[in-house]
Amino acid sequence: MRFTVAIDGPAASGKGTIGRALAARFGFAHLDTGLLYRAVGAKVRDGAEAVAAAEGLQLADLERGDLRSGAAGQAASEVAAMPAVRAALVQFQRDVARRCGGAVLDGRDIGTVICPEAEVKLFVTASDAARAHRRWLELSAAGDPRGEAEILADLRARDARDKARADAPLSAAADALLLDTTELTIDAAVERAVRAVEEQFGQGRA
Repeated sequence: MRFTVAIDGPAASGKGTIGRALAARFGFAHLDTGLLYRAVGAKVRDGAEAVAAAEGLQLADLERGDLRSGAAGQAASEVAAMPAVRAALVQFQRDVARRCGGAVLDGRDIGTVICPEAEVKLFVTASDAARAHRRWLELSAAGDPRGEAEILADLRARDARDKARADAPLSAAADALLLDTTELTIDAAVERAVRAVEEQFGQGRA
């Protein structure tokens, strides 16, 4: 059985949390595709050439402990704007998406470019202020000294790059379900996503 859930949206919108919850609920594999770009960005910061880093990426590279840092996020956004890097990672993502047993992929171009044939497409968003607050809580807990205003500015700059890039810009697929998490609890957001999957996958097999 092959079943793909494609989740797109900007940083700190909640798409990763929803993706992990759906994978656990339905027994699907989960791939946070942002980690691919964070891993490539980390390799570039270490001195590697961007395309070579993408072409040589291994699953083990996704286990680096520094991939959730603010610096890794900025590096990811920069390398993700390079068409050659994105092209090198396309097949990696598609192989995971169509594996037997089902898969959930979250990123920025899953429903539009990587898996336009996905059985379920979600576009998860939230207000800039809500996303900045969530990211500030996450990063400050990890020791990042930046204030919420600086993180908000960084998010907006990243959004602008992601939406403006020529190759696979951040956008909702025409047939994606829009899920705004600004005022939703995690449980409520996950439940809405679960219902969307159940409509296609079948509650009897969940």
